[in-house]
Amino acid sequence: MALPSHAQIVVIGGGIIGCSTAYHLARDHKADVILLEQGKLTSGSTWHAAGLVGQLRSSASITRVLKYSVELYKGLEAETGLATGWKMTGCLRLATNQDRWTEYKRLATTAKSFGMDMQLVSPEEVKRMWPLMETSDLVGASWLPTDGQASPSDITQSLAKGARMHGAKLFENVRVTGFEMKDGRIQKVKTDQGDIACDKVVNCAGQWARQVGAMAGINVPLQPVKHQYIITEKVPGLSTDAPTIRDPDRRTYFKEEVGGLVMGGYEPNPQGWTTGDVPNDWEFRLFDDDYDHFEQHMTQAIERVPALETVGVKQMINGPESFTPDGNFILGSAPECSNMFVGAGFNAFGIASGGGAGWVLAQWVVDGEAPLDLWVVDIRRFSNLHRDRQWVSDRTLEAYGKHYTIGFPHEEYESRRPYIVSPLYERLKRHGAVFGSKLGWERPNWFAPQGTEAKDVYSMGRQNWFARVGDEHAHVRKAVGIFDQSSFAKYEMSGSDARRALDFICANDVSKPAGRLTYTQLLNTRGGIEADLTVARLADDKFYIVTGTGFRTHDLAWISDHVPAGLKAQLVDVTEEYGTLSLMGPKARNVLEAVTKADVSNAAFPFGHVREIVIAGTTVRALRVTYVGELGWELHVPIAATGEVFDALMAAGAAHDIRPVGYRALESLRLEKGYRAWGSDITPNDTPFEAGLGWAVKLRKNTDFLGRKALEKIAGAALTKRLAGFTVDDKDVVLVGRETILRDGQPVGYLTSGGYGYTVGKNIGYGYVRNAAGVGDDFLKSGVYELVVATEKVPARIHLEPMFDPAAARVKA
Repeated sequence: MALPSHAQIVVIGGGIIGCSTAYHLARDHKADVILLEQGKLTSGSTWHAAGLVGQLRSSASITRVLKYSVELYKGLEAETGLATGWKMTGCLRLATNQDRWTEYKRLATTAKSFGMDMQLVSPEEVKRMWPLMETSDLVGASWLPTDGQASPSDITQSLAKGARMHGAKLFENVRVTGFEMKDGRIQKVKTDQGDIACDKVVNCAGQWARQVGAMAGINVPLQPVKHQYIITEKVPGLSTDAPTIRDPDRRTYFKEEVGGLVMGGYEPNPQGWTTGDVPNDWEFRLFDDDYDHFEQHMTQAIERVPALETVGVKQMINGPESFTPDGNFILGSAPECSNMFVGAGFNAFGIASGGGAGWVLAQWVVDGEAPLDLWVVDIRRFSNLHRDRQWVSDRTLEAYGKHYTIGFPHEEYESRRPYIVSPLYERLKRHGAVFGSKLGWERPNWFAPQGTEAKDVYSMGRQNWFARVGDEHAHVRKAVGIFDQSSFAKYEMSGSDARRALDFICANDVSKPAGRLTYTQLLNTRGGIEADLTVARLADDKFYIVTGTGFRTHDLAWISDHVPAGLKAQLVDVTEEYGTLSLMGPKARNVLEAVTKADVSNAAFPFGHVREIVIAGTTVRALRVTYVGELGWELHVPIAATGEVFDALMAAGAAHDIRPVGYRALESLRLEKGYRAWGSDITPNDTPFEAGLGWAVKLRKNTDFLGRKALEKIAGAALTKRLAGFTVDDKDVVLVGRETILRDGQPVGYLTSGGYGYTVGKNIGYGYVRNAAGVGDDFLKSGVYELVVATEKVPARIHLEPMFDPAAARVKA
């Protein structure tokens, strides 16, 4: 069959992700789709995958994606006539210490929050379910009965057949050699057998996805890592329906296969493959067996399953798998090229994710926006930092090594740090700063007092910084603190149509006169919140936009993508041009007055305004705005002068007891004020009305804006979910998010964020309460609430107002 000269959509890569995407494009969207595979279907990393299918992740949306995979695999054979090897064996995760057991209690709670039944079982029960296992060192195990295993090649062939049945055309032995581009869009896919003109391209090229992306100027930060497992001869007494086993404290996994075991693991000293290009002809090829490196897994596995000592090894598989710097896969629309989408980097979760990833990616390709909150896997979470191949390799190997380590709250990566530092880095270090890192930037999380070690000590309970962060929090409430927020993403939009462009993109009214600033959400066509940020109008035709560090690529691309055609509006990223110092607390004005001649009184410089003022001989953009609920200013300083302005503020502030403060205090301060965090409390799954942010939507104005139609449909209707605050009095409870909310004993939702409010002296959480018949104030206030924290129920109180300074008198002082 000759290659067609045109298609609506070209999918590159015939592994499980490519075949699933083609299947869903053809089945759900009746798209004209062509799939190109350079070798044979499954010849990349699909064919040598171990085939474990787990479903629970820490994101509700990703868990939904994995649950969808299971549902699809269950029914696929009936549709296509090709078996998938799907077996719902369930999965046991073993715990050998109390920290791991706490992690499982939290996981079991998360599972119930997401509608899955994970049970915690005793060592005796584990022994009954898996008699060949040594269980004397176990505290217990978690048991998820709906997990299972599948044959990767069989599933892929079944998806490929399904895709053909729905009209997709699949071509093997066709290599993509480049793209014909025009104005940042792909016009044609070039191959060794002719060119194909197309509207959209989906890059599902597995470990080649980085190279395929690079041909179109797109960065796909992947690192192939050698992943080994063995297949044993028959193990006497092993049941054919034995559950799959994950033994993370010994870093190994097991699944039954034809009476024997598949056993592999995630070692702390992984072996990366190349940081260059993966050879094109690497199909159905493996690395040489490396028993020396694998011995660490073998030793641990024999201690867990003693029968392995006398069972022969039928085969060792040592093949490359694509891993990413944060252990999450990569989906979505590439920021550098508006019509290339990516589905790659599955971190050995490709089989579990394949069905669901193809489903959401197909929808994303057709609609141009994600169908649910997929931020944790969105390619736009990366930045130019991820073009550094060595950085990506080092960080990815660290993430691989943590695959089975205990997931302590607030844990930070350590490799390749520091990478990006603000001009204040050395100064803050001298103050005892303990840094975290966000998108490569070093940021102070907290400050260690003299004589104590400036480092985090992780634990499942209260961590070593808890009391110290409480001191910083209290200091901002009673005096004044200075936060280094230079890592904020910052853009400028200018041009004669800048106002019109932002008026369409923003849900709130940003067309106020110059000198005013606006907090606003950016909405998708479903009315869901794609971003929230601050827009300051500097002049009639110039706007300054500030958003969170991690959202730099995402928000820039979202704004760029949605400027209506024909408008004169230029968007520029100026993140590195400005340092940001947030001066916050009741004495902030006293400090600011001492360093500038400008009038910063409440009358001259009210809340929600922006002014240019001079500090230490430097013109500074001062934004009167807050994320901590106190009087304060964000001072945006030309980057080279950031140190001098900081020194001037510290000198003038000495009389008012000024102190540098870190991001952990910022978090507890914002929780007390009920300020929402994008990515947790507000996401593309949530509308401003549900999030309690309806006041920031300009529905009363006769202006069209993105998401308006969706909001108009629901504006008068009763809401079925609403964000509420919760407090727990018990000081020993630790809230981290995803705890189940019970109302009158029934689950009605789960926490989206959790922490501690030092001023109110209580644990604080936020979460959506759901009720199909409506969630009016009466319904919310009339229930008796509990939270399920690590499987234990604790009494909680609901709050519909901010817990601290509900009238915002302090902010407007």
